[in-house]
Amino acid sequence: MQLLDTIISTVKKLTEVGIAVIALAVVLQVIFGSGVAFIGGDVVGNITGIVASLGANGLVGLAAVAVLYSIFKQERPQGS
Repeated sequence: MQLLDTIISTVKKLTEVGIAVIALAVVLQVIFGSGVAFIGGDVVGNITGIVASLGANGLVGLAAVAVLYSIFKQERPQGS
C-alpha cells in the first residue's frame, strides 16, 4: 500500500507542475506573443481549440469538463 501511495503522490505532484508550466506558458505568450523561445507552439491557440471542441460536443463536452474539474478540485490531505 505504501508503494501505491508513493506513486499517487508523485503523479499528483507532476500534475501540479504540469499545470504550473502551462500557466507560465500562457502568461509568457500573452506578454511576449507567440515567438517565445522555449514554448514549442501556440499554447493559447491549443487551449482555445480544446475548449471549442468540448463545447462542440454539447452535453458530452460539458460532462467531460465537470469530471476534469472534480478531479482537480479534490480535497488534498494536510501536509501534501
